[in-house]
Amino acid sequence: MSTTRSQSPRTLIRGASVLGGQPRDVLIEDGVIAEVSRNVAAAGASVVEAEGRVLLPGLVDLHTHLREPGREDSETVLTGTRAAATGGFTAVHAMANTFPVADTAGVVEQVWRLGRESGYCDVRPVGAVTVGLDGKQLAELGAMHDSAAGVVVFSDDGRCVHDAVIMRRALEYVKAFDGVVAQHAQEPRLTQGAQMNEGVVSAELGLAGWPAVAEEAIIARDVLLAAHVGSRLHICHLSTAGSVELVRWAKSKGWRVTAEVTPHHLLLTDELVRSYDPVYKVNPPLRTEADVLALREALADGTIDCVATDHAPHPYEDKDCEWGAAAMGMTGLETALSVVQQTMVDTGLLDWAGIADRMSRRPAAIGRVARHGRPIAVGEPAHLTLLDPTHRAVVNPAEHVSRSRNSPYAGRELPGRVTHTYLAGRPTLLDGVLT
Repeated sequence: MSTTRSQSPRTLIRGASVLGGQPRDVLIEDGVIAEVSRNVAAAGASVVEAEGRVLLPGLVDLHTHLREPGREDSETVLTGTRAAATGGFTAVHAMANTFPVADTAGVVEQVWRLGRESGYCDVRPVGAVTVGLDGKQLAELGAMHDSAAGVVVFSDDGRCVHDAVIMRRALEYVKAFDGVVAQHAQEPRLTQGAQMNEGVVSAELGLAGWPAVAEEAIIARDVLLAAHVGSRLHICHLSTAGSVELVRWAKSKGWRVTAEVTPHHLLLTDELVRSYDPVYKVNPPLRTEADVLALREALADGTIDCVATDHAPHPYEDKDCEWGAAAMGMTGLETALSVVQQTMVDTGLLDWAGIADRMSRRPAAIGRVARHGRPIAVGEPAHLTLLDPTHRAVVNPAEHVSRSRNSPYAGRELPGRVTHTYLAGRPTLLDGVLT
C-alpha cells in the first residue's frame, strides 16, 4: 500500500462535517485537497456520500509496537499498518523494542523500508536510546538520524532510561538535530516484581503494587534534565494525577516537555484487575478512577499534548495464562478513536476539532512527520479520516485485522466507526474494507 505504487484516484467526499463543523464537499486530486466548498462539481470523480459523518485529518500515532523484525508471531509491519488504517491512522511511529533492537541505522532502515513497501500508512521508526535497551551505552543516535529513515524520536520504551547520566547525554546528543527523547517513566527499583497499580485493589488482591511515585520520580528528574540541557523531552503513556501536575509545572516554566496518554488510561481502571484477566495487565498499569479523571482533564486543557495508542500486540499464549506469567500490553490501533470519542467527545471535554489537534496535529509536530497533521484545506496533502460518530457496536477482537487479539475492550460497546482512511488521497480503507 505504499503511496509510490499507484496513483491516487480523483475523489469527492460529499457533505462531510469537517472537524465537526458545517457540511462541506472535499475534492481530492493527485493526492492533495483541491477544493473545500459546498456543491462542488467533480465530473468523473469517485463520490463518497458522507452526510452525518465527521472528516478529520489522518490520525498520527507516536507509540506503536509493530514487532517486526523478530516477533512476527504477534504483529508485522503489514498487519500492524492494516490495523492502523482500520483505526483511521495515516502515520505511526514504530517503537524500537524489536529483535534485534532498533538501535542501529541498519535496523531502523529495515523497518522504514518495510513500511514503504507494504505499509498501509506511513511508518516512522523510533530509534533506541541505548544499545540493546540495556541503559548502559548510548545507541547510534546520529547514525540513525542520518540514515534513510531520518529518525528524530528515540525511546527505550518497555524500559526506562534510569541512569541520569545516560539520560542527560541522550538529551544533549539529540539537541544537535532537534530530536526528542521519549521516556518510559518507571523507576525499576520501585517496581521490581510489581503486578498492578499500588492501592486499595492491590492490597485486597494481594498483588505486588506498582506505586505512582515510580513514574512521577522519573518525570520529575527528567523535566529538570531537559530544562538544564535545553532539549526536547516527551513523556510516554502518562498514567497518574501526580504525573499530570509535574508536566503542567514543567510547561509553566516554558521547558520543552510534551506528554501523551493512551486510550486505555482514559477509560479503564484498576478495578478491572479483580477479574484476574491478563488482558488488563499493562505497563504502566491501569490506575484509579481519580487518575483517569485527571488524565481526561489534562488532555482537554492541553497539559497532555496527545493521545498515543501504545498498541502492544501479543500472541495468544502470552496472554492466555495466569496473571503473574502474562505479558504486559494491549492492542489499541483499531479502537483508539472510539475510546477517545466516548471519554472526551461524548463527555463534552473536547470537540472534534480538539480531537484533530490531539490525535493528528500535535503528534505529527512532536514526531516531525512531514505533511501529516495538516489542516483540511486546499493544497494540503489528502491524509484524511472519515468516521460515523453515531455508530455503536460491541467490540469483537476476532474481527480485528491485527495479528493479535489482546484487546481490553472485548464485549464492551463503543461509539463511532472509521469508514474511510486516505493516505495521500489513496483509500486504504473504503466503506470499512481495507483496499
